[in-house]
Amino acid sequence: MKIYRYNDLTKQEIESICLRQLEDDITIGERVQSIVNRVKSEGDEALFDYALTFDKIQLEQLFIEKAEIRSIAETIPAEAKSAIDTAYRNIKAFHASQQYREDKIETMPGVTCWRETRAIERVGLYIPGGTAVLPSTFLMLGIPAVLAGCKEIVVCSPPQKDGKTNCYLAYVAVLLGIEKIYMVGGAQAVAAMAYGTESVPKVYKIFGPGNRYVTQAKQLVQSAAGTAIDMPAGPSEVLVLADETANSSYIASDLLAQAEHGTDSQTILVATSSKIIDDTLIEIEAQLNRLSRKDIAERAISNSYAVLVDSLEQGMEFSNTYAPEHLILSSDRFEQLIPLISNAGSVFLGNLTPESAGDYASGTNHTLPTSGFAKAYSGVSMDSFVKKITFQHITPRGLRNIGNTVEVLAEAEGLDAHKNAVSIRLKMI
Repeated sequence: MKIYRYNDLTKQEIESICLRQLEDDITIGERVQSIVNRVKSEGDEALFDYALTFDKIQLEQLFIEKAEIRSIAETIPAEAKSAIDTAYRNIKAFHASQQYREDKIETMPGVTCWRETRAIERVGLYIPGGTAVLPSTFLMLGIPAVLAGCKEIVVCSPPQKDGKTNCYLAYVAVLLGIEKIYMVGGAQAVAAMAYGTESVPKVYKIFGPGNRYVTQAKQLVQSAAGTAIDMPAGPSEVLVLADETANSSYIASDLLAQAEHGTDSQTILVATSSKIIDDTLIEIEAQLNRLSRKDIAERAISNSYAVLVDSLEQGMEFSNTYAPEHLILSSDRFEQLIPLISNAGSVFLGNLTPESAGDYASGTNHTLPTSGFAKAYSGVSMDSFVKKITFQHITPRGLRNIGNTVEVLAEAEGLDAHKNAVSIRLKMI
């Protein structure tokens, strides 16, 4: 892990090390374009072929249905079932609190405006399943989709070695009332949901994290197919800001928790002393040897770095430039830093709040903006699954009150028909 001293870096150097662009992005883009084009033109045939090519599975059909899902779900271990139940309750409680009805506003006498919420009718959920199968992501996406009232929820996840899904995803599907899971992964799943195939329905908006292929595919179909996406959610990342009150073993565990997601994950340590950095690096080496995904985590750590800063406030300056997906404030003084946070996907406060709690069960959503997009995007919430439609109603009194204003502005813009739409009504009331 490379170490930088913040005061030795120019503004350009800081912005440079905050970039997440990788050298092979262009090559990946070309591969994704090819996959998307083929799915668009060949439909199910392409999906069967990609399952054989990428997943090494000869599928008999592209989906499993309610009865089989329930049968698979029944094989879940009792302890895992209980853990998913707890996570389900917490995530549902947090997202249910986001449901609210806006008041009608009378902007002037006789002119009333308001907004009403409508669910996006057809949404697609991508549940990763390459190096790790993520029932937690299914909960994070499925719960707000159900709460929002989406009429059709299309779920895609890569097939397991038996060509089916696993008991964890199946059990979540049962909890959510999902009756069909499509055994399709990667960029081809995104393309299938964007364009539709003989088996996979076309959706209006696609949700879900994934590797660079999935991220590129989402961005591609957003422009080419006009399919909305939740956000550019690519490889996972965390930034830990620590001072002398932090515990180096905790910091190391948080960094490794992100590193084990994938070799392209990025973990950043920003610390107020060299001792914190040195102690954490020692802890990383010690903890690495106990991980089942050691090789993956080790490669991710080797591509990450630490930044030495003079103060927590200076550390926050760097963090806001980096705009991390996950920000952990490993300090007893986290309260004073909260007002300084302007760019972050989700924030974890204090030394006893690991990021993995938010990944699974505290209640907040773990589908978050990466690659610096936290400067402009929020994480997934119930709002992500709805549209807000504006309404207005004008009474005769209201038209008399607002009419002249509209006429004058329309005339100033040279839009006579706009003016006339008001004038003709004023003459009649």
